[in-house]
Amino acid sequence: MDKLRSLLQRTLGTVRQHMGTDQFGNKYYYIPEQKTWTGQTTRARRTVEPAEKEIYKYETGHIPTEWEAWIRGKRKDPPTIEEILKNEQIRLNTIAKGEELLKTDKAAPSTEGVAAQPVRTQTKGHASAKLYEKLTPTEEPTSTANTFEPGSWNAKKK
Repeated sequence: MDKLRSLLQRTLGTVRQHMGTDQFGNKYYYIPEQKTWTGQTTRARRTVEPAEKEIYKYETGHIPTEWEAWIRGKRKDPPTIEEILKNEQIRLNTIAKGEELLKTDKAAPSTEGVAAQPVRTQTKGHASAKLYEKLTPTEEPTSTANTFEPGSWNAKKK
């Protein structure tokens, strides 16, 4: 098979395998790794032959997402028509649900300008302190930084 492919490549040019056609008429091809007549190896490629031959008529979305992922090498196998149709139905359902949600949001009474005031918390002491507001002097060298006075604590001599 490799010898036949090599012979075809030399006589006809690049050998490419047709992998599929999408609903827009675009044709997708796989070009395997090949050796040129000079002995150089060309890497494998994936290409698309667009249905719309004039480039200026091309619009975004003319290549399905699944085929684009295959061309870019994000997926190993080309997509099936069933997979494309299923994903298209999911996209349409999502768009319909989004439009329905927008309609219900517009119908709901506006709460603009009526925002809840943030709750103010009062911090007392250090977060790791076991008891807050304990101001009695102790022998331990602990401080909450609010009651510290330089020179007020002396280490015990052992």
